[in-house]
Amino acid sequence: MVDKQTNHIIIARQPIFDTDLNVYAYELLFRGHDNHLESGVTADSGDYATSQVINHTFMELGVERVIGNKIAFINLTTNFILTDNPLPFTQDRVVLEILEDVVVTDEIIEAVEKLVAQGYTIALDDFIFDESLRPLVKLSKIIKIDLLALTDDELREHVAILKPEGVQLLAEKVETQEQYQLCQELGFDFYQGYFFCKPSIITEEAIPDDNSGLFRIINTLQNPDIQIEDVEALISQDVGLSYKLLRLLNSASMGLPRKVESIRQGLVILGLKAIKSWAILIALNDVPTKIPEIMTNALVRAKMCEELADTYHCDKGSAFMVGLFSAIDAIMSRPMDEILKELPLANDIKQTLEHRKGKLGNLLNDVIHYEQGRWEEIEQSQQLFDVLSPAYINATEWTINTQASL
Repeated sequence: MVDKQTNHIIIARQPIFDTDLNVYAYELLFRGHDNHLESGVTADSGDYATSQVINHTFMELGVERVIGNKIAFINLTTNFILTDNPLPFTQDRVVLEILEDVVVTDEIIEAVEKLVAQGYTIALDDFIFDESLRPLVKLSKIIKIDLLALTDDELREHVAILKPEGVQLLAEKVETQEQYQLCQELGFDFYQGYFFCKPSIITEEAIPDDNSGLFRIINTLQNPDIQIEDVEALISQDVGLSYKLLRLLNSASMGLPRKVESIRQGLVILGLKAIKSWAILIALNDVPTKIPEIMTNALVRAKMCEELADTYHCDKGSAFMVGLFSAIDAIMSRPMDEILKELPLANDIKQTLEHRKGKLGNLLNDVIHYEQGRWEEIEQSQQLFDVLSPAYINATEWTINTQASL
């Protein structure tokens, strides 16, 4: 399904983790139809466009399709802070980020005081301490510190200054496990960045026993000569897999016209290829991981790749599998090339996952660039973004519903 209102809004989300690496919120990254590609809302984007995007996102699109029941971090420009217009979201669903280029004036302080009095949570974005910012620090609950803007010593100094103010510290642009560990030691409360997409432990060990069942299922289901009877027998032998597959097939997110009462019936209704993909998805989802968002990310990529397959002249099934397995190294905490040696995936899927080339590679690269808000890395075609944007919205909504069903 493509929503006409998403054609004029480019939107993505970036997870914000708590100290247990559970998703606390998502920062919304967006731009309007007529603005140059940028992440977030900046003064250069134009305040009218900012208000249009926010209103569309929360009132027409429905932000729940993008963030589910999580909190949204929203960047605000100076004029948007100063406007008397009511904000189109409730206080419990958002954190309002004040951008680093906002000049602290009496008027700004008064406007932020009003927002706090209304019950809104304030965060300061890309914060670098200056004494002139102290009035805003006292009105804020969360301070976001860009790790790339400070040395380690400067980071420690900022923590020493800000901790006594009673604010919560959010480390943004955390790209490595080393950065994450340093912020842990310094007592940060939240973490934002793509460190979670990278394997945290690289070993030469064999597949752990608790993952051997996963690989057995994938190996069997990827056999090109497998028959319906074989798939039915394999799934039926695994009580947990059978239960979850039937529950998923009968969920509202699938939208099937009648109840599916057996694996055989599901195979008849949806076909062998679809059931194989769903069974692999469920098996992957059951892999224990310290960061559940990795699997969430993989599901969004899988569905987005599938939705965009025709645009990139790719097979839908292959596109779905490429997206699903794109984070297998982070899920398994092992190098991609080692894992691929042990999986009987089609050669084009393996080549895409390892080298990111060809039609499937272009598709996966654009999907990853889009999800991370690196829109400048994608061909600057409004026609392409008019396809990418609704595909992303649909993929996040599908993932929210699918994980609820699982």
